[in-house]
Amino acid sequence: MQTGNQQPAPKREGRTAAQPPQQSEGGTGAQAAQQPRPEGQNGAPARQVRQPQPTGNAGALLPIGVFLVLYLGLGVLFEYVLGIPMGFYSIPIVVVFLVALLVACVQNRALPFDDKLAVMGRGMGDKTIVTMILIFMAAGVFVGTVGRDSAESVAYLLLSVVPPQFAVAVLFVVSCFVSLSMGTSVGTITLIVPIAVAVSAASGFDLPLCIASVMGGAMFGDNLSFISDTTIAACQGQGCQMKDKFRENFKIALPAALATLALILVLSFGADLDGSVVHDYDLVQLVPYLIVLVGGIVGINVFVVLLLGIASGSVIMVATGATAPTDLLANMGTGAAGMFETTMVALLVSAICALIREHGGFAALLAGIRSLFKSRKGGQLGMGLLVGAMDIATANNTVAIVMANPIAKEMAQTYGISSRKTASILDTFSCVFQGVLPYGAQMLVALSAAAELGFSVSAFQVIPFLLYPFLLLASSLLFIFFIPDKTSRESPTRAA
Repeated sequence: MQTGNQQPAPKREGRTAAQPPQQSEGGTGAQAAQQPRPEGQNGAPARQVRQPQPTGNAGALLPIGVFLVLYLGLGVLFEYVLGIPMGFYSIPIVVVFLVALLVACVQNRALPFDDKLAVMGRGMGDKTIVTMILIFMAAGVFVGTVGRDSAESVAYLLLSVVPPQFAVAVLFVVSCFVSLSMGTSVGTITLIVPIAVAVSAASGFDLPLCIASVMGGAMFGDNLSFISDTTIAACQGQGCQMKDKFRENFKIALPAALATLALILVLSFGADLDGSVVHDYDLVQLVPYLIVLVGGIVGINVFVVLLLGIASGSVIMVATGATAPTDLLANMGTGAAGMFETTMVALLVSAICALIREHGGFAALLAGIRSLFKSRKGGQLGMGLLVGAMDIATANNTVAIVMANPIAKEMAQTYGISSRKTASILDTFSCVFQGVLPYGAQMLVALSAAAELGFSVSAFQVIPFLLYPFLLLASSLLFIFFIPDKTSRESPTRAA
């Protein structure tokens, strides 16, 4: 796919089966020059000579390196040297991306600045980016409309009807359902961890186990939800239907979730129980979440599903008195505003990646990946490690997916991996890494919520009990190496 100013390529004639198609990565750094065909005796075409594939320009990847060094370096400085709480999230990520964009603009001086603006405009104006941003906005309005009180109601309902010895398992199941409905792992953790602390204090279950169970369930829904930032980013970036990605993900996530539930039950049976948690609940506010969840699984257009959720949520929240009519629009605006940073990141990353592609950076990166991973299975693992590395550096799985999307899309075409499999790998591996990061938002919010209630626990006490992320990684590797994907569309030699 070419994104820069290019002259029309001369017409190719008489290409033999032995001659590979020319790859074009866009721009001056990756475009191979085409030579006229030599003629042999009597005007017959001479034997074709196989030309080496272009290796691109590795220097064009400098903007990504600048971003990673600045963001990761400042994050470590703020979090561990200066001791600033949530230090990684005190860094204005939009500003760091602007610095990376400036570096990308300074590079490739052979391309005039006006042409670079045109390249960035095409990148940001791509249909997938526009669709992604609109879905982000609609999902934000939905969350702002319905609020989050219903999540607590689900937890208290199940805790009231399930025997106390299954309380930790209930926390995991509730967290799975709530995050699947709400589309946010951090929001789920914010709501359910205080309940987990209460369960631990009342029943005697280990607090790290209770917190880890909530975090695992939250990552389950974050990976699968139709309104999750990660799902939206992965599906739109790879051009696949959400229902297809859900089905691909579900067969990987379900075994991991069931195994996690079984291990939680085993660990729970050895605890000495003292009591249970009882609280009032109201489930009518759960209806909008169910509409969005069921509509997404059935395959209704995501915009239609979200509009139905917003409409039903507005009626229910006003009718039950949970939200005053005068506050409804303000709540919608607050929800949409909460997506501002994610939207800006998507736009800036698309502009940076367009310039990198134009300068031949992706061609160089793909050449390096092909030299490391020879097979289709290796290509899938390479995708997972790519988005995992981005997540370790950014501590944000949505940003990691947005950054990895264009590279992964070209890897998918190179290795013949379907778009829904690619989206599934990006979302799954980003959730695996994000779910165990000691400096990730999920861990920091969980520990902060416990501390506010007077309970001190460290990340390294919780990590050994993070069963779901580790089992999800095992399940993902199992499906990559031992259970073949039957949705291949392209041959492994096809270029992007």
